Amino acid sequence: MKQVADNKVSHSSRLPLSVKLGFGIGDLGGNLFFTAMGFYSLIYLTDTVGVSAALAGIAILVGKFWDAVTDPLVGFLSDRTRSRWGRRRPYLLFGAIPLLLAMWYFFSAPDFSSRQTAGFLWATFALCLLNTAYTVVNIPYGSLTPEITKDYQERTTLNGFRFSFAVIGTILGAAVVIPIVELAGNPHTGYSIVGLLFGFIMAATILTTFFTVRETASAEQPRPKTKFFETFGVVFKNKTYLRLVAVYTMNLTGITFVQTMLVYYFKYIYQDEGMTTIAMLLLLGVAMLCVPISVLVAKRIGKKRTYQLALGILVLSCLAMFLFAHTLGMIFTFCVMVFAGVGIGFGYVPPFAMLPDVVEVDAIQTKTRKEGAYYGMWTFFSKIGVALAAALSGVFLGFAKFVPNIVDQTASALYTIRLLIGPVPALIFLLGIVLVQKYPLDEERYDAILEQADQAEQAE
Repeated sequence: MKQVADNKVSHSSRLPLSVKLGFGIGDLGGNLFFTAMGFYSLIYLTDTVGVSAALAGIAILVGKFWDAVTDPLVGFLSDRTRSRWGRRRPYLLFGAIPLLLAMWYFFSAPDFSSRQTAGFLWATFALCLLNTAYTVVNIPYGSLTPEITKDYQERTTLNGFRFSFAVIGTILGAAVVIPIVELAGNPHTGYSIVGLLFGFIMAATILTTFFTVRETASAEQPRPKTKFFETFGVVFKNKTYLRLVAVYTMNLTGITFVQTMLVYYFKYIYQDEGMTTIAMLLLLGVAMLCVPISVLVAKRIGKKRTYQLALGILVLSCLAMFLFAHTLGMIFTFCVMVFAGVGIGFGYVPPFAMLPDVVEVDAIQTKTRKEGAYYGMWTFFSKIGVALAAALSGVFLGFAKFVPNIVDQTASALYTIRLLIGPVPALIFLLGIVLVQKYPLDEERYDAILEQADQAEQAE
């Protein structure tokens, strides 16, 4: 079939390289945000801003809960948006600069070490503001996926591009923060520079997506007529979707525990915070190399099996960290990071290649497109998991008598760090493997549903 003008493509056509690159680069900034917040938000608030671990964890929890609540709302609104730029792209255009400013604001906090209540309130407000700005851009961006192509395998390739850029953003978010802070000489100044730099990158990449990707003809369909709660009631009736979103939520929850604790592990168990950067580069560098390999593997063994393989590797990695890393030293931990990087890399593409399949089947069966609702609830659940992981990390550290910037932590604090990077996320990953086993939508079934829909349309 011929390609439609303005990069509008039918479900059987191949996407041009410019669309794949333009769409993919948008998640460089998105994952830079996710990684920076996952690795550094808690330790930034405790060790630089001066908020206690328990209060910092609660502030992150409140910010994420607010973030999760706004996700379905933005998805609902974008489904009903009509403009010269389509349904999703206006949010990318007008949300980029507010996101830049909110990122800079959060990482430019004053010292609240002697004003705990004020510090907690400031952190909560700043996180709510930043997460809202991110939601306005991220939900419409993710909702573009099923509108760009309907082809089962082409979606895997498209998300391969997306998550190749995502890993680049992840590496930037993980690897350059500590060097920038150290070069600045003052952590407050260093983190402010990080916020400005990262905000600029996030805005630039999402604007690149706006200017290079066009929405398909599906964006010109009539607005959905269902009301807010009715729309999401339909989403909650989709059992295939609920199974997939539950697994992805477990995936992100486990990763958040690992991300949050990795910096604490090197700083307080190895007493060498600077080596965290090397560990992150190994983890994420291997992950980046494995993303394109995972696309080939998924086409060979299926998206579900590839996802299970990724989660299984992460289970083994977390258990190795808990059982051996504290006694065998940093070299062993670096080896674990390489192994875990395979799991991270193989876990990027499958859920985001599976989700548009579920959304497309729903659109066929209900004759209503509501990508925004599905992607809004997707991030709603995943952010609840992330929020709980970050909050529980702070609360558990508080119970374990953790004291920021003290070299000799209590035995209970050190053991808590090991638990939160080991058995806790391992169990969560294991539950994900079990739950995704009954995910039913493979390539054969998906193509059969599309073929039936095409035949029914031709018969009308």
